[in-house]
Amino acid sequence: MALPGGKSDHARSRQSERIFLVVVDDSDEMPVALRYASLRARATGGRVALFTSVEKEGFGHWAAVDDLLEAEQREEAEALLSRYAETVQGVTGQPPVLYIRHGNPRDSLLKLIEEEPSVSILVLAAGTGGRNPGPLISALTGKLHSRLNIPVTIVPGNLSDEDLEALSQAAPLR
Repeated sequence: MALPGGKSDHARSRQSERIFLVVVDDSDEMPVALRYASLRARATGGRVALFTSVEKEGFGHWAAVDDLLEAEQREEAEALLSRYAETVQGVTGQPPVLYIRHGNPRDSLLKLIEEEPSVSILVLAAGTGGRNPGPLISALTGKLHSRLNIPVTIVPGNLSDEDLEALSQAAPLR
């Protein structure tokens, strides 16, 4: 529904609190995205949200094995997010929002962004060392870009803490 001034309900809810969403995975560059998002949240009064996905193995007729594996994966995902949540809280002074979804990581991420109007910016770090930027960035800047309804910030994965500090500061008002 459009509001006066041409803004939708969806856009208005995204403006109430800036939430920087970081995909937590085991990539070498992920901590760079996490630090950048945390520093930006601190500088702008926003919050950080952490996302990870648990993929179902699918042993079919062995439902008990499926359930056990899924429970173990969820425990691992919770431990992973908890570890990085401490990092976020140390930088921002507040705990992050935590999201654990089931299914394919890329599809689960897109669904979360579609369903959660409080998420306002997706922060990803590009791979380093001359290889491609990473499968998620490639997908989201390629054929899946039309499914995004929020901006994506791609942080070079090789930035130092000093670089991140300098880049993450809010610009002074003029």
